[in-house]
Amino acid sequence: QVQLVESGGGLVQAGGSLRLSCGASGRIFSTYGMGWFRQAPGKEREFVAAINWSGGSTGYADSVKGRFTISRDNAKNALYLQMNSLKPEDTAVYYCAAKPTGISGGYYYTEASYDYWGQGTQVTVSA
Repeated sequence: QVQLVESGGGLVQAGGSLRLSCGASGRIFSTYGMGWFRQAPGKEREFVAAINWSGGSTGYADSVKGRFTISRDNAKNALYLQMNSLKPEDTAVYYCAAKPTGISGGYYYTEASYDYWGQGTQVTVSA
């Protein structure tokens, strides 16, 4: 069982930056593929970014590519999402998710791939 807790959300002006963090419990965080998803009001949850167990492979949604960076620190059981050049359309609740993959797994961009989810953190970008 893995417990995930997101933090770092808040209110920021368009063009600004935020860094989201996701803390994970458990001693095998380093063998999990991790992802960030978001859900805006009235919309379905969508993929944002994902990273494999080692941090060596990453993937991004086209809407955030070049602006967001996903990273992880396995020694700290932590996942991050650096968000730059934020736009009002980035406003959403952001969730981190985990999938046990072992040390040969890649990254995954579908909700159904993930087994564990955090409660989410609100990001609001004002125009």
